[in-house]
Amino acid sequence: MSKDIKIYIAGHNGMVGSAIWRTLTNKGYTNLIGVSSKELDLKNQQAVTDFISDEKPDVIIDAAAKVGGILANNNFPYQFLMENMQIQNNLLDSAHKFGIEKFIFLGSSCIYPKFAPQPLKEEYLLTDSLEPTNEWYALAKITGVKTCQAIRNQFGKDYVSLMPTNLYGTHDNFDLNSSHVLPAMVRKFHEAKLNNNAPVTLWGSGTPMREFLFVDDMAAAVVFALENKLPDYLYNIGTGEDLTIKDLAETIQKIVGHQGEIIWDASKPDGTPRKLMDISKMHELGWKHQVHLDEGIEKTYNWFLENIENFKEVKYS
Repeated sequence: MSKDIKIYIAGHNGMVGSAIWRTLTNKGYTNLIGVSSKELDLKNQQAVTDFISDEKPDVIIDAAAKVGGILANNNFPYQFLMENMQIQNNLLDSAHKFGIEKFIFLGSSCIYPKFAPQPLKEEYLLTDSLEPTNEWYALAKITGVKTCQAIRNQFGKDYVSLMPTNLYGTHDNFDLNSSHVLPAMVRKFHEAKLNNNAPVTLWGSGTPMREFLFVDDMAAAVVFALENKLPDYLYNIGTGEDLTIKDLAETIQKIVGHQGEIIWDASKPDGTPRKLMDISKMHELGWKHQVHLDEGIEKTYNWFLENIENFKEVKYS
């Protein structure tokens, strides 16, 4: 693929989008487009239509989304459903309308049923009910996956959906009101360490199992999809390895250097018991993750320390 093809990365300032931008730049791609949310509101259909019509990118990578953990999903179901559908529908419709032949849509492993067999295979999509604590986000992402499939089937375009497991890394969201479990733990253990190693209270029982992928590995998967025409419409992206939330907490605690007590608040929800991805389809094509969890957490914590003054609280309305 030519290094000067025009690639629009929606959400290029976010954790995933910025990692994709870095990876493409490091590989020599020179014609990348990124527009901030202040310059372009992706929820505005006319604005998106005008932007895609004017820029005419060769490829669109959709890394834009409204994201958050259990608390944010529970408190703001309408925003998580509607805003994510608006963003992806506007991008997909404009891409199709203006003849863009390649579109890479990013979702989440939460699209799969709560009690689907483990590890999660792509064909389990829509075979049972979703996990209630994130169903609004999941429903939005499912509509994006099926829209890509519909365009692919009806019009023969190379529209593909990549479903990552839990992502973490540099440029993550460390706001305790809206962050996911790993960055929230990093911040909690760090602040407790500074507070004379005060006890840290964590949600749930600690028994659910989760899989985590460093964001640079996700970016590498996106570039793999960019540079190859994948034969199917949906692919899982992960490590194929998981651990309990308790083990994750103890790993982060050790890396951060917190020496206090961990208290588990079992009155809070655990979420899905287990979410391990079957990543055999991507492995067979030639992609595999590179960053081990301990290494990734160390990189994430170092970035957190370097940028701690810049974190902003996320507001919902």
